[in-house]
Amino acid sequence: MELEEIKQLVYKKVSLAKAASMQLGLMDFKQKNAILLAMADGLEKNIKEIMFHNEIDVETAKRAGLESSLIDRLTLTEKRIKDMIEGVRNIVKQEDPIGEVIESRDIDGMNIQKVRVPLGTVAMIYESRPNVTVDAAALCIKVGNAIVLRGGSEAINSNKILAKIISESAEKAGMPIGAITLIDIVDRQAVNELIKLDNLIDLLIPRGSGKMISFIKDNSRIPILSHGSGLCHTYIDKCANTTMALMVAINAKCQRPGVCNATETVLVHRDIANKILPLLCKEYFDNSTEVRGCKLTKEIVPEVKAATEEDWATEYQDRIVSIKVVNSLDEAINHINRYGSKHSESIITDDKQRAEKFLKEVDSAAVFHNASTRLHDGSVFGLGAEIGISTGKLHARGTMGAKELTTTKFVVRGNGNIRK
Repeated sequence: MELEEIKQLVYKKVSLAKAASMQLGLMDFKQKNAILLAMADGLEKNIKEIMFHNEIDVETAKRAGLESSLIDRLTLTEKRIKDMIEGVRNIVKQEDPIGEVIESRDIDGMNIQKVRVPLGTVAMIYESRPNVTVDAAALCIKVGNAIVLRGGSEAINSNKILAKIISESAEKAGMPIGAITLIDIVDRQAVNELIKLDNLIDLLIPRGSGKMISFIKDNSRIPILSHGSGLCHTYIDKCANTTMALMVAINAKCQRPGVCNATETVLVHRDIANKILPLLCKEYFDNSTEVRGCKLTKEIVPEVKAATEEDWATEYQDRIVSIKVVNSLDEAINHINRYGSKHSESIITDDKQRAEKFLKEVDSAAVFHNASTRLHDGSVFGLGAEIGISTGKLHARGTMGAKELTTTKFVVRGNGNIRK
């Protein structure tokens, strides 16, 4: 496809989405919920077809030698599809934040309100995860936004069938044509054209590799809310319950190691190291996980590989974990604030005072006490689904649901008021 043809096609699709957003933003909650329920029903009726198209992508990815973590994120099992469907139905159950009066005051005969409204048109550029196609669309529809989707080439068949099913089902239920728009051009030039359309797109959310997100940050004309990388930590304190610490630390790394909320580094207090490290490392070995440890970790468990400085700053997204012994709670907090990506961090301890210090002083989007970092997720947090996890501090932070896809405006009702 020639450059000019790509440019015109992207512009045409996004223009249609922009027009649809104006109509969608005026719909009431009953109309939007009916659209969402139709989407869920459409997915449920087509599970086998979705899996058929997804298997094509997965097999292509395997033949291309893509990393196992990427293939895991790409794969749609029947359970994962049913989880997507349940996520859409959970979004229906949530209150509609649109129209919420956040502030109201009366001044000089005027009533001034700050009211929650749709953002307008949101664009998602993402890699590997076809579930984002459904999650992003459902969350945007809930709050009256049109969504422009541009997934990676490795998931093109999955994204096309998902977008086809949900858009056709939603349009039959009254959704404006174009409110769910897929840019199905695999040429990367499509991304270059998309990120220039600041007159049509109100917010851009990139979700994928650090390289991809950096490129978009450097080149986009559109305001960005980025899904950050996940260099997450679990700290096992000297006051930790051993059984709980092992259960949480193993879950945080091994339950699904290729995702952003998986723990990459485990910190262990020196006072408990001799007791817990042999047990912890054995559990990791039994779960086919490579362990890289600091000098003291290696002295206690000689089988581990020696960790380097680079390991403390590495998001593995694989069955690899680094372990470091620390002398104090303060050292653990300082390590996390220095090396972490401000995503998700957990402390395992029975001492509530030490837990509260950790929760207060660790500067991350989500902090946990006696719980796995894997729990930082929109569905777990009761949001139905998430459009991403923001590690920045502006507009939204942490897992982002429907409310994070809104903005506000002031509505002023006067009686001939003028500026003096």
